[in-house]
Amino acid sequence: MTIRSIIRSVGGSVPGKPVTNHDLVTRGIDTSDEWIRERTGIGARHIAPPEVLTSDLAIAAAQIALLRAGISADEIDLIILATTTPDLTFPATAVRVQAALGCLPGIPAFDIQAVCSGFVYALATADAYLKAGLAHRALVIGAETLTRLLNWEDRSTCVLFGDGAGAVVLEAWPEEAAGKRGIISAHLHADGTHIDRLKTDGGVSTNQKAGFLTMDGKEVYRHAVNKLAEVVEETLQNQNIKSDALDWLVPHQANARIIEHTAKKLGMPMEKVILTIEKHGNTSAASIPLALYEGVETGRIKSGHLCLLEAMGGGFTWGSVLVRM
Repeated sequence: MTIRSIIRSVGGSVPGKPVTNHDLVTRGIDTSDEWIRERTGIGARHIAPPEVLTSDLAIAAAQIALLRAGISADEIDLIILATTTPDLTFPATAVRVQAALGCLPGIPAFDIQAVCSGFVYALATADAYLKAGLAHRALVIGAETLTRLLNWEDRSTCVLFGDGAGAVVLEAWPEEAAGKRGIISAHLHADGTHIDRLKTDGGVSTNQKAGFLTMDGKEVYRHAVNKLAEVVEETLQNQNIKSDALDWLVPHQANARIIEHTAKKLGMPMEKVILTIEKHGNTSAASIPLALYEGVETGRIKSGHLCLLEAMGGGFTWGSVLVRM
């Protein structure tokens, strides 16, 4: 029997009130609303208070996804959580989510670390589990408290990122029942020769510190434009379709200019792009599921719509998932 992985529902969560660009200026950061908006398209972001953990955001997003799916936590038999900012070095943040939600003991629960590409990697991994018969219903989560890695004296990076979480319930359906719905293809890539372009300057085995985020902005931008265009073209060629077959582009929300460039290469109007960077900033592994949640909640993304999810992150890692909702 051929299995298709269906996205049953989506959930999202951001902490506290938005912190605007003007708020950052008030806090003493040498920047301006105009400077940030012109270069990135970001107007605000959410910053988790110290008592809020990555797992708290993941749990909140997962609870909404479960509610929207109309299922209970004990019906989940796999949890994959994409994050760069785990609660602890170990164990995986996913196991804390498992316990807090009341999922059955014994189900597999683990984290994936592919930075901003993390949710795409996690979704592709969950899809493989379901198609192999290793699970029937999965929670796939992207959750970050990335502001904990920021050097607030580095105005080139501290204005870019925010905290949040998004989650989907992924369910295995027989192809006959799924029809055209479900994950159609996934394409994942990495190139470790670019590690130093986007990284933290700390790590457990390096200096026993989490470190601060560092980035070669120009090089990251250049590679992102090229790699995202390549993986989008790879997806279209793999399915022998043209970009006008897509209902929505749901990109990683790193920079509005990169997103606009990708849409232009696809020949897609921005009206068919889910854009949340203005109010969320770059939430790393959480950005795609948060954007997906926004699209569904606002009624733009509907059942049957063909969506292309794509991202690039540190490593470099990049990838795409093509899914019909």
